[in-house]
Amino acid sequence: MIFINPKTDFAFKKIFGSEKSKDILISFLNGILYDGNPTIKDLEILNPYLVPKVRGLKDTYLDVKAKITGKKTVIIEMQVLNLEGFEKRILYNAAKSYSTQLDSGEDYTLLNPVIALTITDFEMFSGLDKVISRFLLKEKEYLIDYPIYDIELIFVELPKFQKEISELVTLTDKWLYFLKSANDLDSVPEIMEEVPEINKAFVVANQANLTREEIENLEARQIYIYDQKNSIKRAKNQAIEEGKQIGIRETQIEIAKKLLEFLDVEIVSKNTGLSLEEVKHLREQ
Repeated sequence: MIFINPKTDFAFKKIFGSEKSKDILISFLNGILYDGNPTIKDLEILNPYLVPKVRGLKDTYLDVKAKITGKKTVIIEMQVLNLEGFEKRILYNAAKSYSTQLDSGEDYTLLNPVIALTITDFEMFSGLDKVISRFLLKEKEYLIDYPIYDIELIFVELPKFQKEISELVTLTDKWLYFLKSANDLDSVPEIMEEVPEINKAFVVANQANLTREEIENLEARQIYIYDQKNSIKRAKNQAIEEGKQIGIRETQIEIAKKLLEFLDVEIVSKNTGLSLEEVKHLREQ
């Protein structure tokens, strides 16, 4: 069997965002958000997967949005490319989903919590060794929580998940392994078959079950992602070659200039060794 890559946002929405995938999404969210506890009993997918609506979208992103237990809204996004500004987009979408719940004149007490769940195929927080990290509003000096927990940002960094198939124990482990490795498998591992919803996810992800139109959309999306990754890689390699003649410092600057075409200043700073202020100065130039 050939399984489509869940790390491609098109495939992710196909697997988790269909009306027929409610049980898959419930199990996945219980695994990621609630440590495998059956907290979510039912949910409503607010933007179900529809092929005609996503066809031809090469440079956008496809999220899954659902209403879960406690009247919470969850926005789930698979992010393969570390593009400039995507962190702000996540916060913007969460804030927008929170603020647009009310019509003019309605009471603020009617606002319900929003969770922005972002799965990345790259490391975001080098200072954290955990796969899943959660962010809430806190007082800056004393780290006291803000009284209302209505906006929560949760990140899953797949490169940090290193468990092998023999080490999978929890529901969380198994879903993380599915996301990271399904595309490399040619059959469903026995330990994964034990979870009916994961077994069903493999059925949905089986390329043999896709229509020709879905395969074309998936291939177009994968080509776009590969092109973007190669553009970033080429920019770094070109800058390195150009910088060989002018020393380490100049090489760092040349790499930074190239990367600023694709990435934000913080990521460029981490990848070049230049300070944040130096990178900001380069951008202003």
